[in-house]
Amino acid sequence: MKIVTSEAHQLHAPQQELSPGQFLPIFEKPERVDIVRSSLGEDEFGQTITPSPFGDETTLAVHDADYLAFLKTAYAASKELGVEGDPTPCVWPRGRMRAESSDSIVAKFGRYCFDGCVPITETTFQAVVASRDIALSAAKLVYEGDRAAFALCRPPGHHAGPNYAGGYCFLNNAAIAAQWLRDAGAKRVAILDIDYHHGNGTQEIFFDRSDVVFASIHGDPQFEYPFYAGHADEVGEAEGHGFNLNLPLPAGTAYAQWSENLSKAIEFVGGCEPDYLVVSVGMDTFVDDPISSFCLQTDDYVKVGEQIEVIGLPTVFIFEGGYAVSALGENVAALLRGFRRP
Repeated sequence: MKIVTSEAHQLHAPQQELSPGQFLPIFEKPERVDIVRSSLGEDEFGQTITPSPFGDETTLAVHDADYLAFLKTAYAASKELGVEGDPTPCVWPRGRMRAESSDSIVAKFGRYCFDGCVPITETTFQAVVASRDIALSAAKLVYEGDRAAFALCRPPGHHAGPNYAGGYCFLNNAAIAAQWLRDAGAKRVAILDIDYHHGNGTQEIFFDRSDVVFASIHGDPQFEYPFYAGHADEVGEAEGHGFNLNLPLPAGTAYAQWSENLSKAIEFVGGCEPDYLVVSVGMDTFVDDPISSFCLQTDDYVKVGEQIEVIGLPTVFIFEGGYAVSALGENVAALLRGFRRP
């Protein structure tokens, strides 16, 4: 299994986030990738490669053009206004407020970001593009015949919607990879999201489509971020009705219950008969994760990998969350080791 990675992830290194209601040291740190990469030795997992450059064509099939323009220009525009430090959203339109009525960069941050966890640095956009290209390069490897590839993406992506950033995410890497596979000729692609937090952005992008199906196992939004999406009755609409599956679970969920729900998600995916599988790999289901409340252990991830392997599809793994940094590399290695078992 090839590992696609880049040093460009280090170009996104903000120091703080607004969560919840206070500025805290940011959990989504550059060392997350460095630690995972050091745990995935080529002698066991395969060659580590750098991504190829891709243009914006597939990105613009997933994200709105005005949103992409915002990401490209937000930092410079903030500096022209005199903003110090890494600009962060601070005001959000609600109700009948006219979200598109102002050209102020302050207003645009509120329009295009749904929380305060997406500070933008001078080089954030370079890191975001590299993360996207990592996902696309992994998808291309699988399309060209590899059984699986692991995209070590950072920043992550599954909270990013068609026209908004949030939850450390700017471009939706999993959605862009799935769209690329569709454009390359796949009749249907499945996205399985095993991050602790619901992939609200991925869900929204494909909610009215049946060619990309979405299944997610996550903390119940009654108590857990992103709060406003991920309920069990969100099953898709229009052509996408019945092609969206949410499996929200209570705090304290351990592997036995979580695994039962993974089996449900796998059954759902298989019933949709996709050609490819994209897995949003969040390791924040780990018992010691500082911002989550599930109780999976390192050994459990071997079994998770084995369950996913049984699906039998060409698989693109996309790195998302996971903030128990000291155990992160070991947990990712356990997952991929389980998937690679005969």
